[in-house]
Formats: sequence, structure tokens, C-alpha cells
Amino acid sequence: MFRIVFYQPEIPPNTGNAIRLAANTGCELHLIEPLGFSLEARHLRRAGLDYHDLALVRVHADLDSALAHLLPANVYAFTTAATRRYTDVRYQPGDVLLFGPESTGLPSPVLAGDAITDSVTLPMLPSSRSLNLANSAAVAMYEAWRQHDFAGAGEPAS
Repeated sequence: MFRIVFYQPEIPPNTGNAIRLAANTGCELHLIEPLGFSLEARHLRRAGLDYHDLALVRVHADLDSALAHLLPANVYAFTTAATRRYTDVRYQPGDVLLFGPESTGLPSPVLAGDAITDSVTLPMLPSSRSLNLANSAAVAMYEAWRQHDFAGAGEPAS
């Protein structure tokens, strides 16, 4: 399945929502320290509800240790600075969807790293600054999963 990576996330409810996303889609969630909160934070627990036991969540000390665990794989860096749309990618199981901190996005050195396959963006109105981190991860994850006919999902209710 796919792997979502949050590089130095800052807001607990975003990570809690991503835990729920991982539990409901079967993707992995990788968090790169430093985190802007404790994994025991009340807001994180509330957003993730009882999904913690259903999601695969790993914490890495830094980007290099995360990449050592995740590579080889395609790594798609999500940034408002990219010109290629996330829908132009043909995702493969095992691909990494990399997102930056809520306040700044991915730093330039990360975007320029050798492990980055491509930088992609989610279209927005020109007057918008950015989308919410958890929402961005959900949009991207569901597109990658859609391309594989939602493999592993149950049948829709009739």
C-alpha cells in the first residue's frame, strides 16, 4: 500500500486525522521528528479516536532515517511551489507521499533531495495560500488508491 509521510508536523489534530486516514485506507503513516506535539496529546487522541490500534504509524528521528526505511520507492513531495499536478502521477503501491509542516511546507533542501522523485501540487484558487495538511494527505491518498481501484476495500453499500 502507499505510505504518507509528515515531515515535522506541528498540529495534533492533523496527525490524528491522518491516523484515521491510515486506518481506513490501509496506508502507512510515517512521522518525522521533531513533532510539534506529544503523541499522547489530547487533541491527537480525540481526532484519531480509537483508530490508533488499526493504523500503522512509525516515528523517525529524522528524514534520513525515514528514507532508509522507506526506500527504494518513488517519493512525491507535495508543495504549493510545484507545477505538476498530483493527478498527473501514476502511483504505484509502496510510493511515498511526503508533506511538510503546516506553517512552512517542505523546506527547499528537502525538495531538492536526491530521494525526491518529483514535486507535485494540489490545484487551488490563486488567492489561496495552502490546504489543510490532513485534507491534502486525504486527497492525495485517495487519488493514489483510486488508481488501483481501491484495492483491498470492501464493496460499496447498496
